[in-house]
Amino acid sequence: MSESKPKFYSLPPLPYSYNALEPYISEQQLTIHHQKHHQAYVTAANQILEKLDKARKENADIDMRATLKALSFNIGGHLLHSLYWGNMAPPSKGGGKPGGLIGDWIGKEFGSFERFKKEMSETAMSVEGSGWAALTLCRQTDRLIPMQIEKHNTNVYPMFRILLVIDVFEHAYYIDYKNNRGEYLEKFWNIINWDEVDKRLQNALK
Repeated sequence: MSESKPKFYSLPPLPYSYNALEPYISEQQLTIHHQKHHQAYVTAANQILEKLDKARKENADIDMRATLKALSFNIGGHLLHSLYWGNMAPPSKGGGKPGGLIGDWIGKEFGSFERFKKEMSETAMSVEGSGWAALTLCRQTDRLIPMQIEKHNTNVYPMFRILLVIDVFEHAYYIDYKNNRGEYLEKFWNIINWDEVDKRLQNALK
C-alpha cells in the first residue's frame, strides 16, 4: 500500500465578496482580516505540523509543551475564523431577529431575543484582551450556553458545538472602528447569518 501524503490546512474562500458586508465591515477591513490574519494562522499551523513530521522522521527530540501550545493557538484561530466568515452575511440577508429552530431555542433558553443579545454582547465586550464570544450547544443538558474564549483556545467548553462566533480581536475591527469594540459589536448584529446558525443547530442535534 502506497504511503499517502500528509494533509495540511488551507485558507477557505469567503462565501461572499470582500465588499459584501459594507457599510458594517469595509472591504479593506475584511480583505486584511481574511488574507493576512487568517492566513497567518493557517501558515503557522502548517509549519508546526511540518516540524512534527520532520522530528518524527528523524526521531528527533521536540519540546512538546511549547509546540502543542502554539499548535492549539493557531488551529483554534483557523477554525474559529472559518466559522466566523460563515456566520456573517450581507446586510440584505443577515441581521434582524432569528426565526426557525434557532429562534425557538433562543426564546426557550434566554426568555427573549433581547436578553440573548444583551448577554452575547456583554460576553464579547468583556473578553479580557483578545478573543471571541461564542454561542454553544451542550448536548448533555440541551441548553444554549454562551462561551467566552480568550485568544483562540482558553476557557473553551470541551465538546460543545459552536453555533455562532464573534471575533473581538482588534484585527477584526481596528480599521473601521479603531479601538471601539462596543460600536463594532453594535453593528455586528446587522450582518449575522441566522440561516447558517440555524443549520449548525440542526446538524448539532442530529
